[in-house]
Amino acid sequence: MPTNGLHQELKVQFGLVNDTGRYLTAENFGFKVNASAPSLKRKQTWVLEPDPGQGCAVLFRSSHLGRYLSAEEDGRVACEAERPGRDCRFLVLPQPDGRWALRSEPHGRFFGGTEDRLSCFATAVSAAELWTVHLATHPQAHLLSVSRRRYVHLCAREDAMAADSDRPWGVDALITLIFRSRQYCLRSCDSRYLRSDGRLVREPEPQARYTLEFKAGKLAFKDADGHYLAPVGPAGTLRAGRNTRPGKDELFDLEESHPQVVLVAANHRYVSVRQGVNVSANQDEELLHETFLMQIDQETRKCTFYSSTGGYWTLVTHGGIHATATQVSANTMFEVEWRGRRVALKASNGRYVCMKKNGQLAAISDFVGEDEEFILKLINRPILVLRGLDGFVCQRRGSNQLDTNRSVYDVFHLGFSDGAYQIRGRGGGFWYTGSHGSVYSDGERPEDFLFEFRERGRLAIRARGGKYLRGGASGLLRADADTPAGVALWEY
Repeated sequence: MPTNGLHQELKVQFGLVNDTGRYLTAENFGFKVNASAPSLKRKQTWVLEPDPGQGCAVLFRSSHLGRYLSAEEDGRVACEAERPGRDCRFLVLPQPDGRWALRSEPHGRFFGGTEDRLSCFATAVSAAELWTVHLATHPQAHLLSVSRRRYVHLCAREDAMAADSDRPWGVDALITLIFRSRQYCLRSCDSRYLRSDGRLVREPEPQARYTLEFKAGKLAFKDADGHYLAPVGPAGTLRAGRNTRPGKDELFDLEESHPQVVLVAANHRYVSVRQGVNVSANQDEELLHETFLMQIDQETRKCTFYSSTGGYWTLVTHGGIHATATQVSANTMFEVEWRGRRVALKASNGRYVCMKKNGQLAAISDFVGEDEEFILKLINRPILVLRGLDGFVCQRRGSNQLDTNRSVYDVFHLGFSDGAYQIRGRGGGFWYTGSHGSVYSDGERPEDFLFEFRERGRLAIRARGGKYLRGGASGLLRADADTPAGVALWEY
């Protein structure tokens, strides 16, 4: 299977939260650090890097400054170093409750404190020297077993999760990481949580919570008894094994979860590659051969469609569309026009893709009519987490409105009907728009929203009145943006 950007390992970014619930922050002015911020934003986001010296030490790089955290012999700390030096090396010492203690490797002192009184001079670990790891990466992803090179997915028949899939295809490969009580839960696509004994349960009980650990850029999940999740047996069933230290079997990569879609043509049939290399609208149900991985090029905003048979859609002679390309090229790129509940696709020859009388697709039309329009349905987000420029979307406490600047996130449920989506939130209420662009989350009846996949990893959501949902200075979700850009785009 060609890579061509299909498998992008996510760069793990995170925040560090001290004992008073404040985030470690790297300031632009003077490259100072403090722990004063109540939420996780750009200045509070860090990347863990291995020490180039191949030792046990690690480096903490500020995501927005691109500079490294350092601690001098007298305990003074800063985030000024453009290149990592001796004072930038720290040892991460995981604690039984899942928090980290950070010790300067060259000086042997512990890093901690409150607000702007941070130092690395403590000789022992107290509450002030303990840090909780909070992932800043979007929590919906694919999980790849490092040792087996297989993806974790839900095995509904066996009532388990297993690392036995050679590609993350279909809705069952979606994993959502849930941050609870300083720990993480693994949530399957059907909203169940993985317990350490391999069972799936409906509530995030203590045995379904894990401490997150990093090793050489990989993730490990430690349970309440100090054992680590690993694929077990021939089936690769995911459960806690015997090891109390993470080896290769206990390590995982997080990979970006691109949208997987199905398309329905004007004849009400699914677009498919079931009957050969021709891309045709000739199937009555959506299965593996009717699912396509949709990737958006960052520069051109054009899309590719990758099939389960291992080929990209590509333009061939006489305007035909085949699923045979093994490399991305101009002929595999399609421009998407968002036309309300329908989409139109324009190929590299400047013509629109249409459905011919025999169901085959071909880029031979100069104008958009009924045969050039398709329903495009996102299938691998039955549950949805949204993040904007200022933070995650989460229901406001004691209110039926939605915040857009939170460090924590709500998981929303998606419905679909005739090209539109219905969003259901906490407590089972539906999203709906009110007067003056307000958005509420306690509706008794579903309201239709249109999803437009505008950038890689980001979508725009169009409300009933034609306006786009956006975040803003108020921190509330509103439906009053005229264009799908900036604060009106959401990571999903």
